[in-house]
Amino acid sequence: MEYLEIAKSKLQTLRALDNYYILAIESSCDETAVAITRNTEIVASVISSQIDIHKRFGGVVPEIASRNHILAIDNLVKEAFKKANLTFNDISVIAVTYGAGLLGALLVGVAYAKALAYALQLPLIAINHVKSHVFANFIAHKDLQMPFMCLLVSGGHTEILEVKSYHDIEILGSTLDDAVGEAFDKVARVLGFSYPGGPEIEKHAKLGKNCISLPRAFKGEKHFNFSYSGLKTAVLNYVNTLKLKGQDIPYNDIACSFQTEAVAVLVEKAIRACKKNNYNKLCIAGGVAANGYLRNELDKAGKKHNIEIIAPPKYLCTDNAAMVGVAGYFAIKEGIGASDLYQDADARA
Repeated sequence: MEYLEIAKSKLQTLRALDNYYILAIESSCDETAVAITRNTEIVASVISSQIDIHKRFGGVVPEIASRNHILAIDNLVKEAFKKANLTFNDISVIAVTYGAGLLGALLVGVAYAKALAYALQLPLIAINHVKSHVFANFIAHKDLQMPFMCLLVSGGHTEILEVKSYHDIEILGSTLDDAVGEAFDKVARVLGFSYPGGPEIEKHAKLGKNCISLPRAFKGEKHFNFSYSGLKTAVLNYVNTLKLKGQDIPYNDIACSFQTEAVAVLVEKAIRACKKNNYNKLCIAGGVAANGYLRNELDKAGKKHNIEIIAPPKYLCTDNAAMVGVAGYFAIKEGIGASDLYQDADARA
């Protein structure tokens, strides 16, 4: 029997079950991550971060990221099994992030997962990285039910999503240029802060005041789209003007004013989307969802408008493989097909 026929048969059996193990692999950017999950439970999760490697360059260098994924992935798989006290014989399916992300980095995870799936004759399922961030919420909130509204905020995406199922997620609004995480990183670079920029902006903002007037895109508009290029450019122009005049640069005040404006538009549009579509639950997801100021502002707005704010713990906001495994569990329940050995990575998925 051909591999794909075996995989389809095994996957069909799993759809009626809950208590089975998924080996999940994530390599979309600069974290190599492996996890073993069961239903929405994390059995083991290990991550190898490349932050220190890329810090000297001020951002992720794709080729360097890919090479380091190759060096890390096999040892991480072994470490995950050791932590879980399991073997390959205990695994029922392999889930891997196929996109979106850096193409070379994604290819490492996809190639490894395909080889392993073929060798073990296990079903392989290809999981969307963006969707897996959303499903990280189910790990900490076992009673969470779909549908719900979700604010997805990361280095590559800023979107308001209506989540009805793994396969049925509608984008109600998205950024038309820079994502909010990307804007945080670029502003941090303008201010001379180290990589990654998001945590540095948040740290300096706590020491500053919101006293610098900065623009807000689409002010007064009723749609749910975002734009951060103008805000980023305004900060750049403000800093350059001060430098030309030989004046001191108030780094902490700039960080605070930028963060205040960047977050305010996220909160306003997410809450308005909930009210317009009659949702009383708002989940947040993505790396920027770890920002403490964003969480606090959403909590305040949620209490004011009687909307429950649901967030994963901060360590599940950044890239990890546990969210891939849990997304895989829901995808299997909803009838995702087994991937064949021609499965490719897709940077723009």
